[in-house]
Amino acid sequence: MKAAWSFAVGRVAALLAFAVMGGLIFGGMTWWLVGVLAIALVEQFVNLFRLQRWLRLRSSESPPDLSGVWGDVVALVGRVYRRKQYHKRRAVELVREFRRMTSALPDGLVILNPEREIVWFNGVASHLLGLRRKQDLGLRIETLLRQPEFQRYLAGSDHGTPVIVRSPSNAELNLALQYVDYGGEYQLLRVRDVSRELSMEAMRKDFVANASHELRSPLTVIAGYLDTMLDDPDLDPAWQPPVAEMRRQSERMGLIVGDLLELSRLEASDREAPMDPVDVAGLLSLIRKDALATEGAPRAIKLALESTARLAGAENEVHSVLANLVTNAVKFTGEEGSIDIRWWTDQEGGHVSVTDTGIGIAPEHLPRLTERFYRVDKGRSRKMGGSGLGLAIVKHAMQRHGGRLQIESVEGKGSTFTCHFPARRILA
Repeated sequence: MKAAWSFAVGRVAALLAFAVMGGLIFGGMTWWLVGVLAIALVEQFVNLFRLQRWLRLRSSESPPDLSGVWGDVVALVGRVYRRKQYHKRRAVELVREFRRMTSALPDGLVILNPEREIVWFNGVASHLLGLRRKQDLGLRIETLLRQPEFQRYLAGSDHGTPVIVRSPSNAELNLALQYVDYGGEYQLLRVRDVSRELSMEAMRKDFVANASHELRSPLTVIAGYLDTMLDDPDLDPAWQPPVAEMRRQSERMGLIVGDLLELSRLEASDREAPMDPVDVAGLLSLIRKDALATEGAPRAIKLALESTARLAGAENEVHSVLANLVTNAVKFTGEEGSIDIRWWTDQEGGHVSVTDTGIGIAPEHLPRLTERFYRVDKGRSRKMGGSGLGLAIVKHAMQRHGGRLQIESVEGKGSTFTCHFPARRILA
C-alpha cells in the first residue's frame, strides 16, 4: 500500500515537473499546469468509471487491470468479495445442515418471535400440528392452538413441565408441548408425540388397579384363616412362629394392596380435590397421638399449631398425606430422636412441616423419593414393613389440592418434609 502511494505521489510530481519544464521552454506556464492536471483528472475519472462498472458487473466481468492505488483498491475489493462469497456459501451450508438435522429429529420444533408469531417450523411440527408453510408463517401460535390447557400454560410463568393437548390435525394424537426461552428474543416450542407413552401408562394403571382389587379378597380369606389358626389352643407350638410370621406378612401385603388402590384412585382422578373444610389442627393432633402409641416411636414428638385456619380439600386425602409423613418420620427416627410437626399459614397459603432427627437421606436419592416402590435402603425399608408407596400417594394427593411437596434432608442429621397448600384453599 505504501509503495502504491509513493508511486502515485512520484507520478504527480513527475507530471508537475514536466509542466514546469514545458512552461519554461515554450512559455505559458499556467496553461501547461492546467493541461497536465486536466489529463491526470481525466485518468482518475476513467479509473473510477472502470472500478464502478466492475463493481456493478463483477459477477460477469473480470477485474480491471489498474496500477498504483487503483490497483490496490481493486485487489482489496476482490479479497472482500471473495471473503463475502465464502461466508455466504458457509452460511448456506449451515442452513442446509440445520434443516437436515431438524428434519431428522423425532420432535417438532417451532420458532416464535417475541409476539409469539411463527417464524419457522420443521416437518415434524408441520405434521403434528397441521401447520402449513405459506399460510401459517407469521400467525400467532395461540390462534392455531386454541386448547384451554395450552392457553393457560402460555399465560403462566412455569414452563418447565410440558402441557399435554390433543393434536389439532389428528384427534387420536396426544402432544406434549414445552415452551423454551433460550435467552434471545426468540422462543422455541417443542412438540412431542406422547400417545404411545400415555397409552402404556393407562394400561399400567388399569392393570395395577385391577390386580390390587382382585388380590384384596384372597388376602382377606388368608388372613382370616391365619387368625383362626393362631387362636386355636390345639395348634402345635412349633407352628405358632411360622403362622404368626405368615399373618404379619399377609397384613403387610394387605397394606400394600390398600396403598396401590389409593394411589390408583388418585391417579385416575383428573379433577381437583373438593373444597370441603378440613380441620388440619385436629388431624395433626390425632396423628401425633397415634404416633406416640407406636412401638419404638421417639419419646419427643412436638406439635406446633400456629394457625386456626382450616383447609379446603378432601379430608381423607389430607389425612393420608399427613399420616404418611409422620409415619415415615417415626420409622426412621430412633427412640432417642425427636420429631417436630408444625402447621402455619401466610400470604402464600398453608404449610405443614414434619422435621425429624433420623438417619437422613443422601442428595442423590431426593429427586426419586416420590416414585412408587422407590426405597433408599431396600433391606431396612422391607424390615420396617414399608410399602414404598407412601410418598407417591403424598405427591399425587398434593397435586389434587394444587399444592407441592418440598423435601430437605442431610444424611445422618435428619429430614424435613413440607407440604405447601395454595392460598385459595385456606379458610379463615
